[in-house]
Amino acid sequence: MPRVYLSVGSNIAPEENLPRALRLLAERVRVLGVSQVWQTPPYGTQGAPFLNAAILIETPLSAEMLKREVLRPIETALGRVRSPDKFAPRPIDLDIILYSGRLLDPEVWQRPHLAIPLAELLPDYENPRTGERLAEAARRLLPPTGFFPRSDVVLWDAAA
Repeated sequence: MPRVYLSVGSNIAPEENLPRALRLLAERVRVLGVSQVWQTPPYGTQGAPFLNAAILIETPLSAEMLKREVLRPIETALGRVRSPDKFAPRPIDLDIILYSGRLLDPEVWQRPHLAIPLAELLPDYENPRTGERLAEAARRLLPPTGFFPRSDVVLWDAAA
């Protein structure tokens, strides 16, 4: 069964919306792992900081079906309204980063809010063009301020 790495983020009531999104996701796919939550400055816009994490799941669905039948409906259920401004504040954002070993979002190598949480789950994944491991990219991209783990926000209790 394909393993899929997702990025999840929110800057509208993120302490409630991230755990809600994960609960809804777990009703539809098998959740195998969750990174810690990271607080990050907004990217490409002004506004409230984001909370971001990475999630490892297993699903028999294709990437397109996963997006259409699971991820977008969860976003809609949590109040996400897509606008022309792709950096607008949002209650939830669920994106496929890797699907069955295939990188679907190459921005992971430039964006700390993607690389740092994902590196917790997949530190040895290599950039096929440069050979840089994801753990190395996460260290390189870690900003000096405004980016830190939020141990007070627990998305998933694997023992539950």
